[in-house]
Amino acid sequence: MRTLIIGCGYIGLPLGAELVRQGHEVIGIGRNAEGRADLKEAGIKAANADVTQPESLRRIEGTFDWVVNCVSSSHGGLEDYRRVYLEGTRHLLDWLAATPPKKFIYTSSTGVYGQDNGAVVKEEHTTEPASETGKVLVATEQLLLTAARERKFPAAILRIAGIYGPGRIHLLRQFLANESRIEGRGERHLNMIHRDDVVGALIAALQSARPGEVYNVVDDEPIAQVHFLRWLSETLGKWMPPAASPEEVAKKKRGVTNKKVSNRRMKMELGYLPKYPTFRQGYTAEIKRLDEAGELDIEPEER
Repeated sequence: MRTLIIGCGYIGLPLGAELVRQGHEVIGIGRNAEGRADLKEAGIKAANADVTQPESLRRIEGTFDWVVNCVSSSHGGLEDYRRVYLEGTRHLLDWLAATPPKKFIYTSSTGVYGQDNGAVVKEEHTTEPASETGKVLVATEQLLLTAARERKFPAAILRIAGIYGPGRIHLLRQFLANESRIEGRGERHLNMIHRDDVVGALIAALQSARPGEVYNVVDDEPIAQVHFLRWLSETLGKWMPPAASPEEVAKKKRGVTNKKVSNRRMKMELGYLPKYPTFRQGYTAEIKRLDEAGELDIEPEER
């Protein structure tokens, strides 16, 4: 399949490399894609283009069987979200209207769910996030779902949980640096997914996702914050972190959710079973990776 990947970053690069390994032709686009040695090394053909600049898309030649939009706002603010996700997706829909692909996959976020009562959340549940950036993601999803419904555009949406993996282990590094804090009673649930499983789910979606459908991409076990920290404590031989101060809790409160995101549809309809079914397997792999690289620096604590 001739595949276009929009955004060759933390997810797009390993996705492209795996598709190349499987024998697909992969073109990756980004603002400075043509100068990147990592894309060339992975066998990805690079093209400079920017979804926020529609004229740059018209310079890309040929048609595509599969298109994956996993572009990132690079931690930008609300206006960056609008330009990259909402307007960028609108530009892609306009550009692909004449020659639509067989499948278009958009990577959204489980952050679109605003539930805060600890309930199990499935794809059909309401998406009413408190944050303005979350509302932009919902609007982007609706743009694609409307195109799928009214124009038969072959779009499917993956709502991806908190990603961790090689080079992205913020919660672990925070714990090792004694910066973790237990929020309240630590009952808020964390929904996570390893980078390699995001790549696997994307490939499964390219093969099997139904146009106009939404799939949660998350591992098998949403975990309460206190239980996650206790596992790190026992695994690494460090004390449990202290409770967050009232000021720290108040600062973080807005937009914080508490839900257990279900991955049943991903497993049943896409047929994808996570390589790292829980954080235990995934974080064990990352802890070993740090240890082998000599980067697991744990100072002994007084008992």
